[in-house]
Amino acid sequence: MSVHVGSEITLDIEKPAAGGRMLARFNGQVVLVWGAIPGERVRARVERVGKGVLFAESIDIVVPSPDRRDAESDWRCGGSVFGHVAYDRQVRLKAEIIRDTLGRIGHVPLASAPDVLRSPERGYRMRARLHANGGRLGFYREGSHELCDPASTGQLHERTLDWIASAERLIARHGLSGLAGVEIAENVSGEERACHLELQGGVEPDAFVVLAEAGPVTGISASYVDRDVAERVTGTPSVTDRLRLGEADGALVTLQRDVRAFFQANRFLLDPLVRHVVSLVSEGPVVDLYAGVGLFGLSVAAMGIEDITLVEGDPVSGADLKINAQACGSRVHVKRSSVEDFLQKARHAAAVIVDPPRTGLSKEALQRLVRLNPGRIVYVSCDIATFARDTRGLLDAGYDLAGITGFDLFPGTAHVETVASFARRG
Repeated sequence: MSVHVGSEITLDIEKPAAGGRMLARFNGQVVLVWGAIPGERVRARVERVGKGVLFAESIDIVVPSPDRRDAESDWRCGGSVFGHVAYDRQVRLKAEIIRDTLGRIGHVPLASAPDVLRSPERGYRMRARLHANGGRLGFYREGSHELCDPASTGQLHERTLDWIASAERLIARHGLSGLAGVEIAENVSGEERACHLELQGGVEPDAFVVLAEAGPVTGISASYVDRDVAERVTGTPSVTDRLRLGEADGALVTLQRDVRAFFQANRFLLDPLVRHVVSLVSEGPVVDLYAGVGLFGLSVAAMGIEDITLVEGDPVSGADLKINAQACGSRVHVKRSSVEDFLQKARHAAAVIVDPPRTGLSKEALQRLVRLNPGRIVYVSCDIATFARDTRGLLDAGYDLAGITGFDLFPGTAHVETVASFARRG
């Protein structure tokens, strides 16, 4: 049978693939399918024909899985590609994705799938970037520039949704135009919220001060889409969290962060994620690479470990990091530089924490990290494919994979965070 775009084919779904599609085969050819679950038989329509692979979307579930549920929202909105899968099965699928990707890309066989910590499915996001069009605010549907309602995903806090709805009404009432997007950051409790506006050229930022009336915000900032420089519109566009480590009277870490600063997005798993990373570091000197506003490195310092260096090259996160580190005094050192430049001159570390962007470690960063020769490397990853690649590099350089745990920071989506510990061999 000749297969082309628009062909309808019947498939038996085998296993999950990174990115949210499921893997099946048709006449021996690999097919990556949206909207299915391993063990199902589905009727699918071919969307795209690639080199050696077909891409398809399920259009009819012939034999459903017992783990199938009615999706509450459009799966193309907010990346909710697992919305049709019961949550227990979602977590197992993500564990299988970690194991499969490490084996396929990193050539690292795991005896069993790792544990993945669960999250409540609704209201978990503390950070979101919304697009604007015609006075509406929303996510883009997958593969398009069509807005979809963020409320349908269940990812945002109810108070955030109220703010978005109020902002849309204010935009309409005041006839505001030229808004390209809105970035929202909240603290864990949801009591503090800050916003950053992305504006088209020629728009006056002060016109948008009325959005402060949409609901409680600590402040609003704005920048133009073709420039990185931000200006304050009103208030102080940052939020603050106070994390308690250990028991009720344990160490306290205070973290201020600008609305544009990178920070972990899941309010429910932030505490267990930090505790897990801290538990993997037993002695200094410690280097925290891609330190952001100091989430991991300052938490390690709060637990009494001495001589910690935090490295951050982003100017926004770096400014917050410098402020947050002041409470630790001389026990911590902030280096505002690229990771590659820092490692070029670094001489010693007992342990290194790395939390790189989705692209993972650059070739130079990996080589220089290995040359630093720390006894322990704690790798926090938001992209399983680049993590698998870097795992292979660390193993080849003389490290052993001592442990790996998943964190489901984005329920309903295909994303899974991994935290791995590497020990120097010998």
